[in-house]
Amino acid sequence: MSDFRATLTREPYLLINIIFTGVILAIFIYSGIFSPEKDNYPVVCFHQKITGMPCASCGLSHSFSLIMRGRISEAYQSNIYGIRIFLFFALQMLLRVGFSLFYNKNENTRSQLITYDIIGSIALFIIAFYPFIRQIVYGILN
Repeated sequence: MSDFRATLTREPYLLINIIFTGVILAIFIYSGIFSPEKDNYPVVCFHQKITGMPCASCGLSHSFSLIMRGRISEAYQSNIYGIRIFLFFALQMLLRVGFSLFYNKNENTRSQLITYDIIGSIALFIIAFYPFIRQIVYGILN
């Protein structure tokens, strides 16, 4: 156990990957626990509460819960961006694990791996969250 801690202290990249993986797992567990039928999600949309108007993320928890239950068409109806965001998180979780394993086995290419990881993750983030980014930018400019 102390070797594991020492490795994480020396290798912040691995620690960050573990933290991200844990956050993503928590999102998936949250989506699996809370039922779309009961609509008992503890996280509410503050934008909708304040303005009375839905935002791009309204229905995302509902959509994730439906995806976790294999009800894809219903998930799309809850939030049209839900599937793309869910896939982003699922892919990121796989990438965190895969890159961490590759990082441990290939000491001489670690800096290139981190660079590719950062560039790829930013690109995936922009693709997945573009509707949200667009809404924020338009909100600021208008």
